[in-house]
Amino acid sequence: MGLFELVLVGFGLAMDAFAVAIGKGLNTRRIVPRQVLITGLWFGGFQALMPIVGYLLGSSFSSSVESIDHWIAFTLLAIIGLNMIREAIWGDEEHADADFGVRNMFLMAVATSIDALAVGVSIAFLASDIWVAALIIGVITFLMSALGVVIGHSIGARLGGMAALLGGIILIAIGTKILIEHLN
Repeated sequence: MGLFELVLVGFGLAMDAFAVAIGKGLNTRRIVPRQVLITGLWFGGFQALMPIVGYLLGSSFSSSVESIDHWIAFTLLAIIGLNMIREAIWGDEEHADADFGVRNMFLMAVATSIDALAVGVSIAFLASDIWVAALIIGVITFLMSALGVVIGHSIGARLGGMAALLGGIILIAIGTKILIEHLN
């Protein structure tokens, strides 16, 4: 997976956190820089950590499934993307509120980064550099989450669902690209 694809995956994965951050911003009466920073650090940190965990899990069995790794990557990305689209359409995304406490932020960060775990498994199958991927995914998610709180506070809820929808489409497109490249 090249740098361009990693950036797209980063944006695709960040959309769940972005949508939740928008919800947090919507439910916050007054935004302070600390809340923006907390949101970015929690979501970006977990989005960077989970692909590493997935990569370590995937690396342990990647050689035994090398002949079908592109199908696994496609399937994982498609499932994640379709789930994001489903959540965007039917409004089944994680509940966001104005609580920026450790327990709440931990649970939200884990919930929005589970997809990144599966992407880490895919990255192991594709033999990409996990450290570069984790850094890109984490930084993009940090920025998008921080921005999401601000946007949510100032603009409104409509963008949240569209962000998750766009993220799902991006992940499915990346999975399809990987599959087509390996089948040719």
